[in-house]
Amino acid sequence: MKLFPLLTLLLLIAACSPVTDDGLSFDESSHETCLTVLRDGLNAKGEDDFWASIHAAEALTLAGKEDEVRAFLEPKLETEKDDQKRVGISRELVRAGDREKAEIMLGILKGDNRHGFVHAAESLYKVGFDGDEAPLVMHFQSNDDPRLLLMTAAALAKHGSPEMKKEGFATLRSVLEKESDPATYRLPAWVLGRIGDSSDIPRIRARIPDTDDPLVEAFLYHSIGLLGDEEGCKKILTNLQSDDAAIRTYAAVFAGESGITEAAPFLTKQLEDENLDARIRAAQALIVLSQ
Repeated sequence: MKLFPLLTLLLLIAACSPVTDDGLSFDESSHETCLTVLRDGLNAKGEDDFWASIHAAEALTLAGKEDEVRAFLEPKLETEKDDQKRVGISRELVRAGDREKAEIMLGILKGDNRHGFVHAAESLYKVGFDGDEAPLVMHFQSNDDPRLLLMTAAALAKHGSPEMKKEGFATLRSVLEKESDPATYRLPAWVLGRIGDSSDIPRIRARIPDTDDPLVEAFLYHSIGLLGDEEGCKKILTNLQSDDAAIRTYAAVFAGESGITEAAPFLTKQLEDENLDARIRAAQALIVLSQ
């Protein structure tokens, strides 16, 4: 991927400027280009494109196309048998306004098939639930799978009862500080970057020297950037130019959520990325920044 040194320098100097009340200046043609990327992603037919399609559904909902998303996903829920994919479909239907579909994810957590447990907990963290938190609490308290523990902790910290919120946050912070495996402690960092506070910046920053995995490092820097850390914001911008498609993809997500309007030129270039998910997340970020 080509770099643009002068533009990069100027953008890094300006990094982390807040979005104005009017958002990113975004003409109709640019908006339609983003929608085209998202609709193409939604309709992607490749065997490995399912989750990219689900991400496109998420972005279209953020763009105000909830009816379009529901019309596309509802029939798929009737025929899909894989629990992980059923979670993805029901999650985006909830995000698009059909709150009753959260019961599908809670029902999977009540079942015996572990295949969908982590995805269900993670998705309930993302979109919330209106039902009983008992299935999440049950898995949270079993502690037999680190990923499931963290995702139930995340869901409860964000959406649970006051007592479970407290326990969820305590677990996320404890694992972040004490876990030795970078692939595991990146998860609470990713969550706390979104629902934590400024006290989590030093906690997350302290783990950066403990990994030599570029993707884990990106998770950590992006998370503190989302919490307002200047160095983290600069890393989001530089990571939009990474040779690693996964890092570019996550950088795009965090650029949008962090409100970094200076990322727009890089995101616009990423609309033509060779990686489908990277294109989708760039379009999502541009739409979010324009609102």
